[in-house]
Amino acid sequence: MYEYIKGTVSQVGPEYVVVENNGIGYQLYTANPFVYSKYQNQEIQIFTYQHVREDLIALYGFLAIEEKLLFMKLLNVSGIGPKGALAILASGAPQQVITAIEEENESFLTKFPGVGKKTARQMILDLKGKLQDVVPDYFPSLFSDHGEAEVSHGKDEAFDEAILALKALGYSEREIKKITPKLKGEGHSSDEIIRKALQLLLK
Repeated sequence: MYEYIKGTVSQVGPEYVVVENNGIGYQLYTANPFVYSKYQNQEIQIFTYQHVREDLIALYGFLAIEEKLLFMKLLNVSGIGPKGALAILASGAPQQVITAIEEENESFLTKFPGVGKKTARQMILDLKGKLQDVVPDYFPSLFSDHGEAEVSHGKDEAFDEAILALKALGYSEREIKKITPKLKGEGHSSDEIIRKALQLLLK
């Protein structure tokens, strides 16, 4: 229904950002909301996808159209909902995801929250050989660094925000605690900490 929204980023949280356009604040769920911190109080264009089910109508936001297209492809896989698709996108490693699908690497795919062996197998069956039209050349520019988020709060606050974002993506307390010692002192922004955490979780 909505292709994109152009407006001002007025709020950034662990699960979503709020973009204001003509006096209306649109709540957009994104893979890593803190990527948008550097755009706060600036006008930005965000591609959107509207997801509708009986008990929910939600908007999802993406910085790149390719990110949106991959999200939609993932939603077509039985067993993957919007939350699971966002967790996969948040990894910032589309090339690894696509390679895992093409090479039928189930063990890599099951590292994402909510993806068991059955869902990993379904991803391979549904998407193998069908992503090149959506992600030509593995779209290397996608999830590239959109600029480091500006530091607007202390390290402790940024760390706490990052942990909340990881939980929102579906990672368990046990998984997060396992990598927490390695995150101390990593980066200055929530965005940087989340990226490092996702790298560790996918090892």
